[in-house]
Order: sequence, then structure tokens, then C-alpha cells
Amino acid sequence: MPLVDVYLGVGTNVEREKHLCAGLDALFELFGDLDCSPVFESEPVGIRSARFLNMVVHVKTRMPLQELDQQLKQIEALNGRYAVPRIGLPLDIDVLLYGKQVGVYGNVILPRAEILKNAFVLWPLALLAGQVQHPVARQTFTQLWQQAQIEQDLWPLAFTWREQSLTPKNLLKASAV
Repeated sequence: MPLVDVYLGVGTNVEREKHLCAGLDALFELFGDLDCSPVFESEPVGIRSARFLNMVVHVKTRMPLQELDQQLKQIEALNGRYAVPRIGLPLDIDVLLYGKQVGVYGNVILPRAEILKNAFVLWPLALLAGQVQHPVARQTFTQLWQQAQIEQDLWPLAFTWREQSLTPKNLLKASAV
């Protein structure tokens, strides 16, 4: 199987720094090098909860989609996603794009609808993969972000993982103005 470009949405609202780093560590163990978007803090959408940390991660893999989905669910489980009782969302990892695939594949719908609905997905995706084209909308993620009219509170957040700053200082400065 050839290498496939995969974009993952990663979010947490419980012990946010701990779970985001644990999720990135697990993804690094699974895939090796990660291309990471800046990290954003956002108000919850559709639920009452603490604020979220969100980002997008790009990986390349030969792993079939169903196996990838199972691996991601295991990472979520190791971080308390399915614990009873669960308070909040310790770690959520969603497949946003798997190559250019479009359709329903078991429990995975591609491309993930949240890309066009949630600023906490579209903005980091536009920053990470701005020239990549949405397989259905047929516009780049930069174009989609520029045209988006999504009403959500969202702001870049300074975040360090493995001694690497994920959110550029110029983005932090621009949002502080």
C-alpha cells in the first residue's frame, strides 16, 4: 500500500496539557515524524464543559483506514476517553482526511464534516495544510478559512511539545492585538 497523507483532529478539555502531550507522544510512536498545526484554545461547541485545546496533525502512513481508526481509539482509551464515569473529554482524535477518500468507511465518514463547521478544525488545518484541497468543496483550506463565517471563540495558545514551540510567536502576537 502506498503512503497516504492523513490529517487528524486532536482535542482535549481535561488535564489539557497532559493529555495533548500524551496524544502527540502516542502518535509519534505510531507514525514517527508529525507535522503539527498551532494549538488553539476554544470554547466548547454543543456541550457544556471546560475550554478545549485543539490542533491538527499530519502523518503519512501505509496503515489501512480501519486499522488506523482502531489504533486511534486505543490511544483515546489509554487516556481515559471511555472510562466510566467520564468527566469531560480527556483525548479525542478524529480522522479528518485520509488521502482523497470520500465516503463512509465503517465508522469513519470522510472528509469529516467538522472541517467546514468548526473553526477549531478549519483554522489549524488552513495553517498546516493551506494549499491542500478539500476533496468535496474543491477549494484549498486557506480559501475555505478565508471565506468561513463560523461564529466560535477561538484563539492561538502558546504550547510546547518535546521542547518544540507549536504555536508561532507571530500568530500569538497577531491574536493579542
